[in-house]
Amino acid sequence: MKKIIPWVLAAAAVMLILPWLSVTFVQGDDGMAVCFLLFFALDPLYAICAGAYAGRDIKRLWILPVLTAFFFLAGTWLLFDWGEVAFILYAAVYLALGAASMLISGLIKKKG
Repeated sequence: MKKIIPWVLAAAAVMLILPWLSVTFVQGDDGMAVCFLLFFALDPLYAICAGAYAGRDIKRLWILPVLTAFFFLAGTWLLFDWGEVAFILYAAVYLALGAASMLISGLIKKKG
């Protein structure tokens, strides 16, 4: 349980707090640029890192990629448009990235 808590807090920060900060404090087109940076760079990178960490102990940490995708979906629906289908696609991609990196990390650990 102690291994999960820092990653859950980090997922909440990256997927909930950073989009809120960008929407609240960055105005106009700059806010959209920051959101693009989050959606296309930081969020996928975090999903990959969380999945790679979860690969160390898949039986206990498998929830990390799922929580990452869930927090992203919750954050975007709360901040932008509730029920927007495009955000489900983004969340599915982040889940796939996290799951793939978790499986690859688990395979590398097994071989080593």
